[in-house]
Amino acid sequence: MSRLLDTIDSPRDLKRLSAADLPRLAQEIRSALIETVSMVGGHLAPNLGVVELTIALHRAFDAPRDRIVFDVGHQAYVHKLLTGRREQFGTLRRRGGISGFPRRCESPYDVFGTGHGSTSISAALGIATARDLAGEHYQVVAVIGDGAMTGGMAFEGLNQVAERDTDLVIILNDNGMSISPNVGAMARYLQRFRLDPGYSSAKRSVEGLVRRYDRFGLGNHVLDAVEKLKDGAKSLFLPGMLFEELGLRYFGPVDGHDLDELTRTFEQVRRLKGPRIVHVVTQKGRGYRLAEEDAESYHGCKPFDVDQGQLDPPVPQKTYSEVFSEALAGLAEADSRIVAVTAAMCVGTGLKPFARRFPHRFFDVGMAEEHAVTFAAGLAAEGWRPVVAIYSTFLQRAYDQVLHDVCLQGLPVVFCLDRAGLVGSDGPTHHGVFDFSYLRHIPGLVVGAPRSGAELKRMLAAAFAHDGPFAIRYPAGAAEETESNGRPSTLEIGRGEVLREGSQATLVAVGSCVGAAQAAADELAGDGMQVGVIDARFVKPLDTGLLEDAGRLTGLLVTVEENVLQGGFGAAVLEWAAPLGIRVHRLGIADEFVPHGSQTELRQLVGIDADSIAQAVRHAVAGRVSAGP
Repeated sequence: MSRLLDTIDSPRDLKRLSAADLPRLAQEIRSALIETVSMVGGHLAPNLGVVELTIALHRAFDAPRDRIVFDVGHQAYVHKLLTGRREQFGTLRRRGGISGFPRRCESPYDVFGTGHGSTSISAALGIATARDLAGEHYQVVAVIGDGAMTGGMAFEGLNQVAERDTDLVIILNDNGMSISPNVGAMARYLQRFRLDPGYSSAKRSVEGLVRRYDRFGLGNHVLDAVEKLKDGAKSLFLPGMLFEELGLRYFGPVDGHDLDELTRTFEQVRRLKGPRIVHVVTQKGRGYRLAEEDAESYHGCKPFDVDQGQLDPPVPQKTYSEVFSEALAGLAEADSRIVAVTAAMCVGTGLKPFARRFPHRFFDVGMAEEHAVTFAAGLAAEGWRPVVAIYSTFLQRAYDQVLHDVCLQGLPVVFCLDRAGLVGSDGPTHHGVFDFSYLRHIPGLVVGAPRSGAELKRMLAAAFAHDGPFAIRYPAGAAEETESNGRPSTLEIGRGEVLREGSQATLVAVGSCVGAAQAAADELAGDGMQVGVIDARFVKPLDTGLLEDAGRLTGLLVTVEENVLQGGFGAAVLEWAAPLGIRVHRLGIADEFVPHGSQTELRQLVGIDADSIAQAVRHAVAGRVSAGP
């Protein structure tokens, strides 16, 4: 039997199917998701949970004329399958293939690019306002998960939605999770109503009561009393009262896996005016038993065996996240002031063991990076020693809080930036290649990047020994040299290390690029060139004494970093070296966004792999490139 999915090249084709065909289509989509993600990796559980929701959305609305904005975007695979990218789906997250997130340049159906959370309501309201200004009449839909509703930006958007009172549909995909289970008051609020038959029964009873009262010709005073009774009863029983009070018409909870109910509800909502919200309850990982049982592990996963599940291949080294986790737990054992804060990234940042071991000293604040940083600043102001563990790309969202709330006050908050540098298949929304640039110019902030697991342990110890703000960035992937005996010794802040002496040039690398610089020096030695290697360790403060000695000796410093060149590590060296007349050539990421692909492919693409570094040094020594670039 041929697949129904193979007949779907656009939502128009989807609408030609009968309602009876849709359950079969949903199953075929789930099979396609499991098959593809098992081979290429990606966000499996979020997409399995929104199959029926996305089918009903494209049945009821008229994309791309109607604009659909996906929050975060890691649940948009089904959308891609239904909007003309079925044949390209096997290229998902591969270099040159389709992105794992919505991208405006990829399809007219991707009306707004996403990758970070809590943005959909604001973006959708902007699109709806643009529609109104132009005098047009299409629908605008924001699809936001309850995890993204823990982010403050979502409520900033809701605040203006109510004030503008424009036509806008918000689909709240409520599965109780972001990556990990959700935390906070909003999560508890929604959890009370997820398909609870008692609340559904109460909802019907209250609505019937209101209809009976409304049939009577009561005087104004009695009618006022009835209205108060109605609102009071609704506030006791109905989950939508919070949203109703914010000015949105509320519909739900709706079973997110009942195609008939979903389609009927969306079609009804589409005909209405003003801001409205549909509360859809879904199961993350739906249709794949292993993902249903462990949606956290299958949120974003590596390739896996479909029958046996996600199999972690043996790795010779621990990851940087694991090294950080172990080192932090050891330091926290010795210092009861150490507390850990994360923003819905407990597993990804390696904090889960810390949370189990020190539950009262661990704080997951939800998808709210700005709050996480200022919350940590408050802890530090009262004598605690907080570490904020967060992905590099997500700390960008809290730049103002880092600057004003932590650094301006000189508070000893430690920022541990996981997934720094080129992260690979998640692509440009997730590459952590801007942190040197947005951190190093902040007064009083120490910025370091260890080259190995052992160096990470020592740098973390130095951070907690330092009475001021400190940022440590490290990449995704395996960390070499993780062994250390006992409590790690601290590093001297601002002190680099000479790893190799040279006479013709000196490679000055930092963090993840140190290994590639050493390999390049080995390659150049085979050509008879004597090239030194320095591990700078710190972007701020620089070890200017070490740099000056190397610059005077070899006459050429070649900096290597996994960060954008503008404002990065090489720029710091260049700013220092210019008055001294020391020649500097910089290698790093040019003024452009880097696409998705494997880390190896992308490092070759931007020219910071060993072969590219060696070739750049040959050209620089031969004088075929000027200082810069």
